[in-house]
Amino acid sequence: MQITSKQTKTNTVILYALLFFCALIMLVPFAWMLSASVKLDKDVFGFPIKWIPDDIRWENYQEIWTTIPLLQFIKNTAKLTIIVTFLQLLTSSFAAYAFAKLQFKGRNLLFLGYIATIAMPWHVYMVPQFIMMRYFHLNNTHLSIIFLQAFSAFGVFLMKQFYEGVPDELCEAARIDGMNEYRIWAQIMLPLSKPALSTLTIFTFVNTWNDFLGPLLYLTKMELKTVQIGLRMFISQYSSEYGLIMAASVVSLIPVIIVFLALQKFFVQGVATAGLKG
Repeated sequence: MQITSKQTKTNTVILYALLFFCALIMLVPFAWMLSASVKLDKDVFGFPIKWIPDDIRWENYQEIWTTIPLLQFIKNTAKLTIIVTFLQLLTSSFAAYAFAKLQFKGRNLLFLGYIATIAMPWHVYMVPQFIMMRYFHLNNTHLSIIFLQAFSAFGVFLMKQFYEGVPDELCEAARIDGMNEYRIWAQIMLPLSKPALSTLTIFTFVNTWNDFLGPLLYLTKMELKTVQIGLRMFISQYSSEYGLIMAASVVSLIPVIIVFLALQKFFVQGVATAGLKG
């Protein structure tokens, strides 16, 4: 018994050491980005890497606001991200409730067809979407991004898996008490699904905030562009201001970190519970 307990402790220590080592490896690119953000362009790709430069250039964090309209880009990105995240939470949870708790003809076939779109790369239907948005005169508007990203098959799948873990008897009791499906969804299912909603919020927020190709296709006016498109403006035909790029990247990463830290306590729980049944 003592040998087994000792062996278990040894295995635990080895496991945590391995995880700590993997975490350090994953943090290296972020550390390099922070280091490069306070360097001159000529020192960014120096080898061996000098993690703390002799001449720390804090001016990079001042110049990024004047070299390009970064503040406007951040406002545009925040606007799109908040609206898209809210709409995806609304539409995904609403549709998932119908697929999980309501009985109607063709439910499973419809759900299978909807989820099958996850396996289809966006590049396959990118051109038809662009033509459709141009037909509706939504090019060069934020509405084009919002309409195209307001619905998520992955979000519906994630929320449906969570809702299936909620006992059907709870919904039946609510119906007996006279509650309609809208009230059951709003007053019972949504409060119970905070872990799944938090998980979906993180995924949607990060994907929308970091989206590059969508805004690149639909937004050409300077006042409409997002921060990811703005980062390209530091790269000209003959030179690239890598120090400014890294400084702007650090600034653009802050909202994502804040959202993740605020919702991390629900994140693991949401991922785990969403896969228990289905």
